[in-house]
Amino acid sequence: MNLRSIRRLLLLCMAVLCNVLLTGHIAERVLQINCFSYETTWRNLREHRISQEELLAFREETESTEEFAELLTMYFATECTVSDTDILRDDIAFVKKYKKDDFEKIYRMVYAVWNDLERFPVGKIASLPDAGVSFANSWMQSRTFGGDRGHEGCDIMASVNERGIYPVYSMTDGTVENIGWLRLGGYRIGVRSDSGAYFYYAHLAEYAKEFQPGERVKAGTLLGFMGDTGYSDTPGTTGMFDVHLHLGIYLNDADGREFSVNSYPVVEYLYETSEFKQETGR
Repeated sequence: MNLRSIRRLLLLCMAVLCNVLLTGHIAERVLQINCFSYETTWRNLREHRISQEELLAFREETESTEEFAELLTMYFATECTVSDTDILRDDIAFVKKYKKDDFEKIYRMVYAVWNDLERFPVGKIASLPDAGVSFANSWMQSRTFGGDRGHEGCDIMASVNERGIYPVYSMTDGTVENIGWLRLGGYRIGVRSDSGAYFYYAHLAEYAKEFQPGERVKAGTLLGFMGDTGYSDTPGTTGMFDVHLHLGIYLNDADGREFSVNSYPVVEYLYETSEFKQETGR
């Protein structure tokens, strides 16, 4: 082989090597850019599409709400397909390196939902020890009163269809932000938890006391009693539907806009370890 051929061969090898390195660099950059989608994760945060088995597994694998919220954030980022905590932790470390700001925005929302939860919102009835409740995932099911809309909460239905007998408690420590009559929600009370989530308790028969906006409540504070108020502009209207508690959870996004989160997984999670389930059954 002459010198010219050797040079050509070396140039070809260099070109191939450069192409391989450039392709690898491009692939790495694409991976860095696409390792975390804020829009995808935000959508799955809203839907909160996760089973109780996965929630409990995440809780068992973590020692703090901070770590739990990070795993849940990354789970949402994977389109709710990866539940292996070791893989999720590796993904979190990678995302924090390249898309930390976007990750932190969603993480703070997830943390706000889960950090302050302490109790199931409905209590047992001393005089009716067998009275129970039921609930299902009705997230974004069709509702028509007031116009076509999606259902933004979880309805906890009473087995005894009688207003004013099931006590309703605050699920968190927090501050009363809204109280009074709403056309859709009837007598409602809204509590802003200390971590920033807004918990909305609707269709109450009555309040436990005259709460004032800005008043502090603790987890377990009696807020009122389950009822069937609402679906009218006339305060006090009842009988438009069966007795139940509508429980909604709301957050503010990075731009300050309020949005609802599917509260069913939260309600089910609290119910599974609640005194209510242990003493009444479902």
